[in-house]
Amino acid sequence: MNGAPRAAASIVELVPGVSALAAGLLWLHATRTIVAADLHFAYEDVIGGALPVWSTPEITAKLLAAAQRMKAEEIVLLGDVIHGSRMSDGAACTVRESLDALRAVARLTLVAGNHEGRSRGASILGDTVEFAHRDGWLLLHGDRHPELLERREARCIIGHLHPSLGLGGGMSAPAFLASPRLVVVPAMTPYSRGLDVFSNACMNALAPFGIESRRELHVVVAAGDLLYPFGGLSQIRTAMRERRI
Repeated sequence: MNGAPRAAASIVELVPGVSALAAGLLWLHATRTIVAADLHFAYEDVIGGALPVWSTPEITAKLLAAAQRMKAEEIVLLGDVIHGSRMSDGAACTVRESLDALRAVARLTLVAGNHEGRSRGASILGDTVEFAHRDGWLLLHGDRHPELLERREARCIIGHLHPSLGLGGGMSAPAFLASPRLVVVPAMTPYSRGLDVFSNACMNALAPFGIESRRELHVVVAAGDLLYPFGGLSQIRTAMRERRI
């Protein structure tokens, strides 16, 4: 995909063999793998709120629909699968049921993130991995930087940053960031706006993964049932500044 804006679509190829799917999911063509980041299952319970854990079944339903539509062979959850490991028995049961539902349609791989903590959420999630290799990419949460990255040899797919595109007026939308060496997957949780892709904080977070300039990145926004390829990050930033958005 080049830096020019394109029409909205339900599937947008980010780099060869890797596509964004509506609902903020990633599709790895060769292994027929869906990648989802930052689900934060049981968020409502973990923070001590009185609300039911409505986001967990809602996110699960989106994953199931995508896996069935794409005939996925694997689903990789890219860290922060749960919001925290201390939750009620009822919430833990809901999480386990959601994971079992996903396992019923495809092989399920759980990558641990920072919200899984030192226990890696073992009592709720069972076995997790720290990273995975698929289709020539290193899949990891993004809060840690393995020694492999210091040699700048790996092409990485990460979550963790909850990237979003600021639209002005306090509005924002989840966004993919992509370059030939790095793809950042937006968060599935509805609760965190995340890191503005225009911010210096975002660029600083990407630096360990070999990203040195905004010119390397392009942006695809995930909104509802469609994806909106906005084009190159540096061009969007310039255009929005000129329009004083």
